[in-house]
Amino acid sequence: MNHVELFAGVGGFRRAMDLIAHDLNFPIETIAYSEIDAKAIDTYKANYDTTDELAIGNIVDFVRNKQAMKELPRYELLSGGFPCQTFSMMGSQEGFEEERGQMFFRIMDMINARHPRYILLENVKNLMKHDGGNTISVIRGELENAGYIVKMDIFNSNDFGLPQKRNRVIIFARRRHLGYYEFSAELVRNAFAEIDRDTSSLEFYDSTVDILDQEVESKYYLSEKIKPTLLSDGSAGFKSKSEIDQIVARPLTATMHKMHRACQDNYYSDAFIYSNGADRPSERMTKEELARIPIRKLTPKEAYMLQGFPNDFANRARLAGVADGAMYKQAGNAVSVNTIYAVLYYLITNRIIRQ
Repeated sequence: MNHVELFAGVGGFRRAMDLIAHDLNFPIETIAYSEIDAKAIDTYKANYDTTDELAIGNIVDFVRNKQAMKELPRYELLSGGFPCQTFSMMGSQEGFEEERGQMFFRIMDMINARHPRYILLENVKNLMKHDGGNTISVIRGELENAGYIVKMDIFNSNDFGLPQKRNRVIIFARRRHLGYYEFSAELVRNAFAEIDRDTSSLEFYDSTVDILDQEVESKYYLSEKIKPTLLSDGSAGFKSKSEIDQIVARPLTATMHKMHRACQDNYYSDAFIYSNGADRPSERMTKEELARIPIRKLTPKEAYMLQGFPNDFANRARLAGVADGAMYKQAGNAVSVNTIYAVLYYLITNRIIRQ
């Protein structure tokens, strides 16, 4: 089965497909990918063999060339985590009114040109409620009018072997002539529970402790100056409960390199790390006391691993010249590999996706 990955980032969909192809002996080959961020492309090419694959580049430019779309090799599966900032609670929420929000329609340009059998898309949880539900209704309507049966649900990465509370909408669509099918987060979770962890190629982690390195470079530690700000519970205009040493990480963000407060980003004390999670200083110390002990942020390696990428993923990117700031952004924007693997596992084992 041939696969085209749009808005590829660092290849979360592709990674899941490579693993599921190996584990289920269900060949899936990525033949083309679209991405415009130069550093994300560097990371992508450092971690995957893209020989003989078409680098589509800017999808907006590509879909203007109708002949180029038609000349793509035959493909059955189209995936994409289309830009989510305009639908996110953390973003502008301008939706289709903003240029990035219109990227869904570029997906539709690809779909209408070739009508692949299967569509697999990912976006933020807020997409379901954005504009009073009108946005998701437009998305469903466009896909249905193109000849697809459309299903969608909200998936949490923490349900699929990753210690991160990351809720995302997964949309799956199959050509109508292939018949009706069932699809939900519950069905996928139940199927995922049957997977043998000892034989699966997937990375499984029960806690952030399983990911955190005990020895990291000093640059990842918070300075004495910044700790009180990041650990504080806010100010008069912004109150929050800032906690560190989370067993299940908060959702990674594309702006984590800017280091938000501990109510938004993930920070860990040496005491927590060296005790393998047995000691949580935040449970016995005041914020003033916490500010006096060693606390650090995630490393790029750990951020990628929280998304299900292998532990050498960041090193390969670094060798390709990708800096930490870019890697943090990439990890925050990535689709969780385990979630997509779980979805594919359900769809393939239930013969909803077939060769």
